[in-house]
Amino acid sequence: MALGGLLVATGVLYLWNLGASGWANAYYSAAVQAGSQNWTAMLFGSSDAANAITVDKPPAALWVMDLSARLFGFNPWSVLVPQALMGVAAVAVLYAAVRRASGPGAGLLAGAVLALTPVAALMFRFNNPDALLVLLLVIAAYCTQRACEKGASRWWLIAAGVAIGFGFLTKMLQALLVLPAFAAAYLLAGHRPVGRRILDALTAAGAAVVSAGWYLLLVELWPKESRPYIGGSQTNSITELTLGYNGIGRLTGNEPGGLGNLNHDVGWGRLFGFGMGADIAWLLPAAVICLAAGFVLTRGRPRTDRTRASLILWAGWLVVTALVFSYMNGIVHPYYTVALAPAIGAGIGIGSNLLWQNRRDVRSATAMAGAVLVTTVLAAVLLARHSDWMPWLRAAVAVGGVGATVLLLVVGRLHRRAARLVAALAVTSCLAGPAAFSVATAASPHSGALPSVGPSRHGGPPGGFPGGGLLSSPNPHPDLIRLLTTDAGQFTWAAAVVGSNNAAGYQLASGAPVMAVGGFNGTDPSPTLEQFVADVQAGRIHYFVVGPRLMMGRSGTETTESAAIRDWVEARYLELTVDGTVVYDLTQGAGNLTGGA
Repeated sequence: MALGGLLVATGVLYLWNLGASGWANAYYSAAVQAGSQNWTAMLFGSSDAANAITVDKPPAALWVMDLSARLFGFNPWSVLVPQALMGVAAVAVLYAAVRRASGPGAGLLAGAVLALTPVAALMFRFNNPDALLVLLLVIAAYCTQRACEKGASRWWLIAAGVAIGFGFLTKMLQALLVLPAFAAAYLLAGHRPVGRRILDALTAAGAAVVSAGWYLLLVELWPKESRPYIGGSQTNSITELTLGYNGIGRLTGNEPGGLGNLNHDVGWGRLFGFGMGADIAWLLPAAVICLAAGFVLTRGRPRTDRTRASLILWAGWLVVTALVFSYMNGIVHPYYTVALAPAIGAGIGIGSNLLWQNRRDVRSATAMAGAVLVTTVLAAVLLARHSDWMPWLRAAVAVGGVGATVLLLVVGRLHRRAARLVAALAVTSCLAGPAAFSVATAASPHSGALPSVGPSRHGGPPGGFPGGGLLSSPNPHPDLIRLLTTDAGQFTWAAAVVGSNNAAGYQLASGAPVMAVGGFNGTDPSPTLEQFVADVQAGRIHYFVVGPRLMMGRSGTETTESAAIRDWVEARYLELTVDGTVVYDLTQGAGNLTGGA
């Protein structure tokens, strides 16, 4: 019943007023629209049903939304509900994993921590790939734990490899950050002889390679002229996308087609800073304390102890992922930290359970008190960054935290019923801040490519802001929509515009394919000027819409393809302004045809 209550509460939190966000991330919603209309677009994750270019991620997360849209129709609910259900499933699987190591109480606490982490409340209500990635990684962790148990079939470890492989097809190399932890847990704590453990680990790695590699092989072998351009790459290669823009470039900042190293907060403090702190930092120190204490308390147990194997797995997940997020120099966004939430929840659930069992030992009592004190002080700091929002909460958390800290120091001497009340006070004080922030996050509509946690700070239409921009999509006025939809069926693309976010806004509003020139950042060399001119001359593109200039620009004397295309159109066709937006009709006579293409 307690688990059922937790899952129902999680479902309410993640589903409540979900439609207020409209298309949420229009970039991915437009790809779902395309995939619901065209099977090739679905297979490759195209931005439009005419298959000009793909999104800059592999399409596994889109496949789930595509199927939902095909079953229930394309609308914001069919796009967003699968994400919310993935969040409920992730809480359930995390509960199951922690329960096997430390019992149902620890599992409930771990699940509650995951559900009430603000960035989880954000991303399980949003249509980025992170929701599916987190679910798959938690499933892989559960399977790895089962593989470590006595008498377990090697198929559990193979299943973990398959889950990681499909995680790769969701967000590429980020899915591999958990591999060191999973390998360490099985090789150090598995019941099989060491030789068999090594062979099993290699088999699981092979399963991961096969479950991810088939798609990479399919894309690379597919004739390029009959599939969309691979967005995010500079050579129309998914291998380059994997190793470059979505791979090593994320660590070094040298990303082909990226915007360069824009980070100024690299270092251990990034997870607590103004960018990421409110998303994930609330319970991070407590998780570290609980995990460290767990290793101390299980140091004398057998090598194959189930609880210690679980500690190795979740601690490794937390440390490796936290270090990468803290020191990566490429594109990194605060919402990426949702990948830390399961490890934080598991660490607190397992470690606090061990500490509570040993609460009569002054060292365990001190560790619990220290974790509560650090957590509530940190909550007060994070809440102070939003001082005009629920100012009383900061004081309540501080008072409750100090009281719980003092009582935990002597909790081993208290009657069992009194001790439970102290535990309840401690848990409530620690979860009050993130829970309130999660509710505020769920109560606020979110759109664009960079959603943020906490109370809403601005208004605006859920589909985007008029005029659009680098990270949000245009919300075109009715006259422009009518212009784009008129005779749209006679053209391959109703319009072309620089940047995928710009294209998404016009495509979602019109329902017709819109070519995203240059992909997400406007920096992909697709189409080339020559290809674009050929499409115009063949009558495939009706309009060119002048959206906001992205950060593509020029580098020295070089000009990107998208900038060259825009210049070519502006120099040759007559300008038409519709509802404040500049549009060029590419089927009408050019204003200046001299000079050729």
